[in-house]
Formats: sequence, C-alpha cells, structure tokens
Amino acid sequence: MTAPEHISVPLDPSPAPSPSTPDAPSSTVLDEGLMTPGGPQSGEILTTSQGTALHDSDHSLKAGRRGPTLLEDHHLREKVMHFDHERIPERVVHARGAGAHGTFTSYGNAGEWTRAAFLAEPGDTPVFVRFSTVVGSRGSADTVRDTRGFAVKFYTGEGTFDLVGNNIPVFFIQDGIKFPDLIHAAKPEPDREIPQAQTAHDTFWDFVSLQPESTHMLMWAMSDRGIPRSYRTMEGFGVHTFRLINAAGESSLVKFHWKPTVGIHSLVWEESQKLGGIDPDFHRRDLWNAIEAGAFPSWDLGVQIMPDTDDQTFEGIDLLDATKIVPEELCPVRLVGRMTLDANPTNYFAETEQVAFHPGHVPPGIDVTDDPLLHARLFSYIDTQITRLGGPNFAQLPINRAAAPVNDNLRDGFGQQAIHSGRTAYSPNTIGGGCPFATGDAPFVHFPQPVDGVKARKRPQSFDDHFSQATLFWNSLTEVERDHEVDAFSFELSKVADPGVVARMVGNLANVDPDLASSVAANLGLVAPSGSPEGDAGASPALSLVPSASGPIDGRVVGVLVTPGADIGGVAALRKALDAAGAAMHVIAPTAGSVKGSGRSTLAADATVFNSDSVVYDALVVAGGVAELDPKSAMMLQEAYRHHKTVAAWGTGTDALAAASIDPTANGVVTGDKVAKGFTTALVDAIGWHRHWAR
Repeated sequence: MTAPEHISVPLDPSPAPSPSTPDAPSSTVLDEGLMTPGGPQSGEILTTSQGTALHDSDHSLKAGRRGPTLLEDHHLREKVMHFDHERIPERVVHARGAGAHGTFTSYGNAGEWTRAAFLAEPGDTPVFVRFSTVVGSRGSADTVRDTRGFAVKFYTGEGTFDLVGNNIPVFFIQDGIKFPDLIHAAKPEPDREIPQAQTAHDTFWDFVSLQPESTHMLMWAMSDRGIPRSYRTMEGFGVHTFRLINAAGESSLVKFHWKPTVGIHSLVWEESQKLGGIDPDFHRRDLWNAIEAGAFPSWDLGVQIMPDTDDQTFEGIDLLDATKIVPEELCPVRLVGRMTLDANPTNYFAETEQVAFHPGHVPPGIDVTDDPLLHARLFSYIDTQITRLGGPNFAQLPINRAAAPVNDNLRDGFGQQAIHSGRTAYSPNTIGGGCPFATGDAPFVHFPQPVDGVKARKRPQSFDDHFSQATLFWNSLTEVERDHEVDAFSFELSKVADPGVVARMVGNLANVDPDLASSVAANLGLVAPSGSPEGDAGASPALSLVPSASGPIDGRVVGVLVTPGADIGGVAALRKALDAAGAAMHVIAPTAGSVKGSGRSTLAADATVFNSDSVVYDALVVAGGVAELDPKSAMMLQEAYRHHKTVAAWGTGTDALAAASIDPTANGVVTGDKVAKGFTTALVDAIGWHRHWAR
C-alpha cells in the first residue's frame, strides 16, 4: 500500500527479521494470539492503543502554531502517560538479570521417586531461565562478587514448576524472618546510597559477623564461585530440601542440582574488576552471543535422594537447615535430565523483566518441606509480584502463563486480561452446572506430614552448628583456591571502618580454620584470634573448582592477534579447528577493516587492539607472520598470562611472546612452527583447563 505524503514510513518497509537461531523454539509458543489483529504490532498503520489510525505523531495539538498545547490532545496524553510508566519497580533483590528460552529433556528415570510426569517419563518440557545477581540494582555490573540467581520455570502439562535457586547451595540465614535484615545490611547504606553492588562495607559485615550461621555461605561467596566466568559455567542449586512423592504416595527428600556440561569456571578478581568497567554487561552478552552462535548452554539436572525420616536428617545433617549441604560423597547426585537453552528472548522487558517465579509453584509429585527459610519465601514471592507487576493477575502475562489448562474463580483486579463469561465465579454452585469443581481425583495433594509441637519463636537445636560445614568447605579447596579465599576476605574487611566489626568477623573465621584466620588477620594488621574449629569436619572434593582433566571449550572466545603480513592461511586453519571444538575466534587487528596478509589475501578484523582487552577472551594467540607487537597488544598478552589463561603463538609469533617476557615452555603456553594438528590439539586441550595455576 502507499502511505500518504504526511505519514513518515521507514526507508525499507519490509520488517527486518529479528536475530534468531534457525529452527530454535520460539518464545511465541507462549504468546499465541498476541500478534493477531487487535493485538499489539499488527497492521502497518500507526494507531493509538485502541486501534485508531493516526495521521501525525510528531506534533502536539495546539491553539495555533505558537499557542499552548490543548488538554484535549488525547494522543499526546496517552503517548506520554505510557512513556512515564515504561519502568516498573525493579526487584528488591535479583534486579540485574538475563534470560533465555529452552527445553528440558527428561531421561524418564525418576518415576521411582516422583509421579511428576515431566521427570518420571521421557520427554521435552519448555523452560525459561533467568540468571541474576542479588545485591545490585538493574544498572550494576554483571561481574561483581555476589551470589547469582538461577531460576528455572518449567511449563509442564500438569502445571508450572519454578525451581528458584542460586549458584551457591546454601544461604546466609536459617529463618526467613531475617531476610529483610540481611538485604538491608547488604544493600547500599541508606544515608549515603553507596556502595552499589558490593558487600565490602560496614553494615553487611556488621550483620553477618553477628550471625554465625552466615559463615558457611560467606565461605562460598568469598570463594571463586562468587565471580563466575559466565552464566554458562556455573552450577545451580535449589538450596532448600524439597519433597518428591511417587505414584504410590511415598515421600523422599530431595536436593536439586544443575551441573553445567562445559564445566564450572570462574574469573580471577582482577578480571572481574576490569570487566566491570570495560564491559559491565559481560555475562548477559556472553549468554546472548553463545545462543546466537549456536553454542547452546546446557546443564544436567541432578537429584540427591534421601529418605524422609521422622527427624528429616541425613548422616547427621539437618535437611531443613538451608545453611547446610549434603556432600556428594555421602549422597551421590543422580542425573534425571538435561536442560538446553537455545533461544534468546524476543523482548527483554516482556520476558526477562516480567517473568514471575515462586517456589510454591509445584506440580503433582513435588512438594515443599518445613524449612523456615523456604516458608517465608512462599509468602514473599507472591507478595512481591503484586507490587512489581501491578496487581494479582501477573500469571496472565505471556511469559508467566501455564502450559496446563487454567480454570479458576479468580476475577477482576489490576491487569486483568481474560474476559470471563458466565454468572458464577464461586464454588460450589448449581447455576453454572457446578463448574469448575474440585475433585478428589486431582493429582496434587499436599503430603500428609504429621505436625506436633508448641507454638514458639525458636529454632531446632540442630541448627546451632554454624562452623563445621564452613570448615568442610575450606578443607575441600586447593591451595590456590585458599589463597583467593584469603584475599577476598582481606579485601572486603579492609573496607570496613569499624574495628569491632572486623575483629568479630575474624574471630568467626578462627572457628573455621586457624590458617584462614591468621592469614586474614595478618593482611589486616591484626593479631590472629584463637578459635574452636571442628577437628574432623572432613573434605568434599566435589566442592573444588580446579578440574582434574581438560574439558569442553564450547562457547569459549579466543582472540588472535594479527598485523600486516600475518599468516592468513594459518588463521583460517585455526578458525576451522576452533569452530570444530565449539569455540569462537576473534581476529584482533591494529585497525578496523581488513589486514593484508603475507600474500595477496586480506583478513577481516573482528576487533581492534584499541577496543579489546584480554579479560574478554579465554585465550590469546599470536599469529605467524607477526614479528613485533604494539605495546597494548604486548600488555594484553602479559595480562592473560598473569591471569593464568592459555597463551599461544606459531611461527614468528613466538618472538612476540618472548618480547612480552612470556616463557614459551611454561604451563599453558602453546607454540608451534605452523597451525598443524599437533598445535591445534594442544591449544584446545590447554583452553579446556580454563586456568593454568601451576605457573
């Protein structure tokens, strides 16, 4: 059709396709009907929200060309009103997030423990996952030291299941009544609104030093797990103990685990700090780029199954205490399925920002336990959604709609999207034929757990052990991981101005391990206090992040430094080898555009020395034909080497390594005369180790 002259149209009236992976599941499976006539973004003519065609959206209605704007300009008021309310209140915690769509494929081997069909039977279930930091605002950086949220929404045929967890399996507190105190202490101090997205300040450490139950969580947060390399390379945990119920009505207790198939990897502290300025979107960019490139992130879902005993303990561990883990050596993690993320959101706000999770969204076959932290969350999550999403009807938003049929008697309220029919919105009734009606055959029934006791504001005596598992965690770390732990505690506490808080916290660490406390105390100029650490806390090798073998490199990014005269054939061969291994390769050239190689051919630059930094790459390689590098490139190599990453070169590129004072025989340094199979095999293997701590 032809637009009138006074209506501006795009130069290319054909809508550009949004970037997506071919054949990837579309998020529109949940949005069916939204793009039909009468829905948003249908037709070619600009209209009001009521569908009235507009002939001008560039000028407000005035009393004369230079006169005042008229109140009757309903289009102006609608346009500005909607703009004024484009931002909804951000989450109090987990405000900074990234999301993706995918599929959970069940192995069908969990029927022994649960009747939940999406676990008990083989098959695929659509999912949406939201990763996040906890403390910072939406404008904070991805790479701060913090816990990461790992929330998965399963759209099962029996009702939605939200597994709302973290990348750390324990939490700071045992009872949810203290959650407001914890977050108030961790957030920017209210009189000055600083620091943002950091816990290195007085109020946080004041609170946790007075709560010894926080010590185990602090050990995890101050470890390398507090600064993950990417969302794709971090574990996820359900944190709480849940209950599984099988078809016979038998109950088992369960802890959920997500195991990344490409391994668990973290940043080093200096990298996380630099990335906060160089690319504060590093984690969300990494997730988006990996999915767009077809390097689909995936995790195996594992369960630790434990008997549902009267005391709800396992090997002396209270399963209702969210500050405790069950070591995998005591109860193995059994894999029941794999989740693969293969489609980015179509719209960040509509999906990632409006998605609403709730730990009480459980289908038949899964139930909650009496964990006092979990019970507070069961109230808090729904209460939060009402404020954030404008009322009680947030479940009708496309990203939150259940895949199972919904037939309730809930009516009206802010944000009501359904047009209900009929006279009856109550049960029981006869006027509506008795529908909808509750049935004794309904598959979801709360497990009949016996309850007995006196009402009291107390906690179980078994919750009083605050340090043994913190010691277990420390015992499980390698020497280099312990060094990082000491450095993290030392940095954080050095930012605390109140000496009483510092002394109290170091005293708590003395109850974990004397070496930990003395090392931190020495860095802070204090005398090491004495404590009473658990003598036989044991160790769990599964808690260490240092791998025992080289792993897959899917989604890793390798930077190749080139200059004019570079071996373009070698670069092409290297790209082919890295593509085959699932990694991405970026050519880093002195300038944008293309670089002339050793022959007549040229090589397109993916990045320039000016806009690159070693911290955004998993490895750096110097191409053959490069005899000398500029100072910035040499510094990038030195920095990558200092961060224990793989560094490589072939041909004359090895001279550049020497000029940067990098030992070509050092661990994790790969060299060769040319890009032959031996060179690429060694390079892929070296990158698979992630870090080379031995040098």
